[in-house]
Amino acid sequence: MATGQAGCAAVVRPATDPRFGDYQANGVMALAKQIKTNPRKLAESVVAQLDLSDLCEPPEVAGPGFVNLRLKPEYAATELLRIANEDGERLGIRPAASPQTIVADFSSPNIAKEMHVGHLRSTIIGDCLCRLLEFEGHRVVRQNHIGDWGTQFGRVILGLWHMCMAEKHGQPLYYRTELDGLRRLAKSGEDLKRLCQHILDRHEKDWRKDSTDLDNLGDGERCFHPFLKKLRERDPHEMWPEFLAVYQYVSLLEECASGMGLKIPTRDAGDKDYAYLSRHVTTMLQRLDRQEYDAWEYVTELTLDECFDIYTKLGVTFNRETDIRGESFYNDRLPAVVSDLRDSGLAVESNGAVCVFPPGFKTKEGEPLPFIIQKSDGAFLYATTDLAALRYRVNELKAGRIVYVTDARQIQHFQMLFKVAEMAGWDTRDGKKVELVHVTFGSVLGEDGRPLKTRSGENVKLKELLEEAVLRARQVVNDKSPELSDSQKDKIAEAVGIGAVKYADYSNSRTSDYVFSFDKMLAMDGNTAPYMQYAYARVRSIERKARTKGVDVRSELASIKTLNLSEPSELDLAKHLVRYAEAVESAIADYRPNYLTAYLYELAQQFSAFYTNCPVLDAPPATRPTRLLLCDQTARTIKHGLSTLLGIAVVEQM
Repeated sequence: MATGQAGCAAVVRPATDPRFGDYQANGVMALAKQIKTNPRKLAESVVAQLDLSDLCEPPEVAGPGFVNLRLKPEYAATELLRIANEDGERLGIRPAASPQTIVADFSSPNIAKEMHVGHLRSTIIGDCLCRLLEFEGHRVVRQNHIGDWGTQFGRVILGLWHMCMAEKHGQPLYYRTELDGLRRLAKSGEDLKRLCQHILDRHEKDWRKDSTDLDNLGDGERCFHPFLKKLRERDPHEMWPEFLAVYQYVSLLEECASGMGLKIPTRDAGDKDYAYLSRHVTTMLQRLDRQEYDAWEYVTELTLDECFDIYTKLGVTFNRETDIRGESFYNDRLPAVVSDLRDSGLAVESNGAVCVFPPGFKTKEGEPLPFIIQKSDGAFLYATTDLAALRYRVNELKAGRIVYVTDARQIQHFQMLFKVAEMAGWDTRDGKKVELVHVTFGSVLGEDGRPLKTRSGENVKLKELLEEAVLRARQVVNDKSPELSDSQKDKIAEAVGIGAVKYADYSNSRTSDYVFSFDKMLAMDGNTAPYMQYAYARVRSIERKARTKGVDVRSELASIKTLNLSEPSELDLAKHLVRYAEAVESAIADYRPNYLTAYLYELAQQFSAFYTNCPVLDAPPATRPTRLLLCDQTARTIKHGLSTLLGIAVVEQM
């Protein structure tokens, strides 16, 4: 209005320094540069025509052209009372005007492997975003794209075969002792080769013996199939560590043996040639019968049982029937992906492979970069599966938006995936574009600044990391509250330990790497889960103390008609409470949980200042109801932010 030009953004943001008000409008300077005028004079012209008298004190022009805005105490009081009296737990947050169906792809562990620290960020960031979007009113469909196909399918079956054969040979189980040997001799040349040759010689003998028909060597009818039939009779808790060991054995053996040119027999009937272990895995896949598929499903269930134990501990929600959609789910859709892209002219053959060359992507040599959807041997790739999954989500799940939560190393893959989907028109349904979003995150580092590993160089197992967090939290609880019962200590330790791991991740910018430190994340001061959980418990303790003084908190809260925010600390806390919706909306808009943790931490600090300066239970009758409401609303907001949106448990007493 001040310039006569349309579309001029105000760019209003919370003030970084409370001395300059509550909000700051920064759009004037950019506009002044654009129309070549003095920014301060333009700001004064804007202020002269600006009427915010129902919300703010008279706006002030500062510096070269900033416009500072300060909320009126009466507006803060009215708005806080409105939010406090709202039904339910909206806390001033309005539902989305146009709710969507949003598909969220996150976590994605691999079958036959333990979840490690690399799965932490995708799992908890993805869950947090789902919570935020659901609270905003969207229909969120979680999709856990587990790695359950390809070479590892064959390794699972081969691993079970070795388990069967090892039990036939008796104790000690050879795969356990030989796994230790393979690890110890990993780079020792001839010694390693001799061990591998010994293993492969025995492998051939056992493979030939495990047959009922000499014309169909390796049919597994003598030993392996009877073993598979009784697999489900075994205790899953005992089977899981055994299976992990034998799977690692098969994987490491393949790596060592194929690197040395050592070979084993294939399963093909009448085949006199020998092949590498990877070939053996491939031929097993080609000849699987129902028993092998049942065994594969058993191992999948075994793995998911372990994953869901971790999801439960983390407070992460997946529906096992509808939300687990692994690579195998899309197998029968992959040929159509290739044929449809070929028929449209988008996919072409290049060096025997079928590729799409999306514009704008180049190799280091400046050549067009291929998005390979089928290898020269006919095998499909991650790209093919991801395209099939995208089509399924658009056409069958009816997604209006698809959000992928992965580490930043996959940026180019998803850029190419989205571009190919756009070229094929697969990101459109009923004439409307489906929004495709890649939410990236950095790595979890050790205190040496390198990716977090064990001392032996292996990935840190997520289950062990969480158990360690709870164990350390239990020690903190013992030190701080020795008078509590063991059951109380256990409950608090679980909430604090798991909460500390999650909050430390959320409080860092998701696009940055961060250093994992138990000492820092379990600290009772600073922007940590224990500090926030203690802040909540501290507020709730006021209500318990009130009962000992004969103060009926609920009755006084119900009787409030107006708020009296006469003290600066009261007003500061009230203003911060009414801005909760802004923090949540910002976190949703940018897919950044750290916006929410930053708000909650500042809220806890504002409350601490208020509690120091403003007695609550001993306040005069005219003042106490307002202060009780400020306490109650602080507790409600912290609990909502931690528990509902971040999935972090709160405790009433610490």
